[in-house]
Amino acid sequence: MKALYLIPARGGSKGIPHKNRKLLNDKPLIYYAIDAAREIADDEDICVSTDDDQIIRVCEEHGLKVPFKRPDELAQDGSGSYEVIMHAIKFFEKQGRVYDTVVLLQPTSPFRTSQHIREAMELYTPDCDMVVSVNEAKTNPYYVMFQEDKDGYLKHILEGHFTRRQDSPTVYEYNGAVYVMNIQALKAKPLSAFIKNKKYVMPQNASVDLDTMDDWEYAEFLIKKDIRNKLIQS
Repeated sequence: MKALYLIPARGGSKGIPHKNRKLLNDKPLIYYAIDAAREIADDEDICVSTDDDQIIRVCEEHGLKVPFKRPDELAQDGSGSYEVIMHAIKFFEKQGRVYDTVVLLQPTSPFRTSQHIREAMELYTPDCDMVVSVNEAKTNPYYVMFQEDKDGYLKHILEGHFTRRQDSPTVYEYNGAVYVMNIQALKAKPLSAFIKNKKYVMPQNASVDLDTMDDWEYAEFLIKKDIRNKLIQS
């Protein structure tokens, strides 16, 4: 299986300004994704897709050549991941480089490691659309989530009569860390139409997704805690 490791890194960010090149533990955030991919793949199979000259500079200072600058129309607030992925696939196919899968690694998951990527890829088979990383949902819709009916009364979103949360079926949520996608499926339909999806379960402490400054501060806390524990053990 020949895989393209795609790291999407748009320059604009409202929740955390300049987040993809912002320093997390003295290291630009995007380096975490690049370093994880480098433990599995050669640089020629790792692609950072960005519209931002500063991100390009930061990546190339890390020794990774950025093969193209993403077009402005694919770098807007409303731009979708699907179009960004297909743009990268077509770019490499024009160069005669054909891949079987795209492994999407969002920079906002700094606790995802090469081991997580490998384990997700081991679950992939050509008959599925995607293997996607998840974690067990913190809130279970069978037990604690409601919506208002036409009469203004709260009703369970999902049917089920459970007296204890632990009796409810386990539910999962995407954590944004790893997506192993079938390129033939991508060419046939958008991501929203994928139905043959397999889960790769990651622990909560590896599933931190940086979207707000509160998320960022929590990630810094986890890193400092880990460093402190290592110092205590040494």
